[in-house]
Amino acid sequence: MITYDYPLFRPPAEAENIILQVTLGCSYNNCSFCSMYKTKKYQERSLEAICKDIDTFAAIYPNAHKIFLADGDALALPTATLLKILAYLQTSFTRLRRVSTYASAQNLLEKSEQELELLAANKLNLIYYGIETGNDVILKKITKGVNQSDIIKSLGKVPKSMKISATVILGLGGEQYSQEHIADTAHVINNTAVNYLSTLQLGLEEDAEENFYKHFADFRPLNDFEILDEQKRFLELLHPANQIIFRSNHASNALHLSGTLPKDTKRLLDELKMAIDIGNDALVPSMYRGF
Repeated sequence: MITYDYPLFRPPAEAENIILQVTLGCSYNNCSFCSMYKTKKYQERSLEAICKDIDTFAAIYPNAHKIFLADGDALALPTATLLKILAYLQTSFTRLRRVSTYASAQNLLEKSEQELELLAANKLNLIYYGIETGNDVILKKITKGVNQSDIIKSLGKVPKSMKISATVILGLGGEQYSQEHIADTAHVINNTAVNYLSTLQLGLEEDAEENFYKHFADFRPLNDFEILDEQKRFLELLHPANQIIFRSNHASNALHLSGTLPKDTKRLLDELKMAIDIGNDALVPSMYRGF
C-alpha cells in the first residue's frame, strides 16, 4: 500500500496515471501567488523508499504506461538519481511510454543539455512548466526568482524529444500591468517551442493572499471580461514557429477554449468575441470555478 505525503498535486492530464513521489514539497517554494507546498519542507526521498513504491505500483498496475513524478519539481534531484529511478521504472513497467514531472526554470538551468537529453532518452519526455508571465516587473513582484531571459533560456535547453506543457496565468499583472503582461508573455511563447499551452485565471488561496499583496501592494484585480480581453490580445499576439495544442479548460477559467495554434486562432477569437457579446450567460458561474 502506498502512503502519500500530503498535500499531493498533479496536473489535470495526469489524473488517470500513477503518481510517484520522489521529492516532497518544492525546492524553490517562494512564488507569492502559490500555496501548493507551503506546509511542506523540501526533501528528497531515498532511492530505497522510491523503489519500494515502484514495486507496489507495479504489482497493482503492471500495464501502466504513464507515470508522473511528484512533488513540485523532481528535476531538482541529481541527474544520476533520476536516471536510476527511470531505469527501475522501465524494468518494472514493460509498457512504459511516458514519464512526466513539473519543471522550473531553475531546475532546467542547473542541468546541462546533455543531462536533459539523457533523461529524455530514458523516457522522461514531458515536463509541466509554469511560465505564468513573461514580464520582468511582474516576475519580480510575484517573487518567481527568474526573469524573462531565464525563462526563454531554460525552455531553449529542453531537447525536442522532451515535450513542454506550459501554463500562463491571465490577470496576474492586474490592471496596472495587463498590457505588458500579455505582450511579454506572448514574446516568450513566440521565442520558444512549447508543445502544449494552457491559460489559467489568477486565483489566490486565503493563505497566499497576504504574501501576494505584500510584494504586489499596487495590485488591482481584473474582472472576467477584462480577463477575456487579455485572452483575446494574447491569442492575437501569438505567432508560434511550431504547432501548439492550446487549452483554457482549467477549473479557474470563466470561458473554456480548445484548439491548435496557429490553425484555430481565428475560430478561438470568434468564440471569445461571441462570449463577450453575450455576457455573463456565456461564462462558467463563479461557484463552479476553482484554483
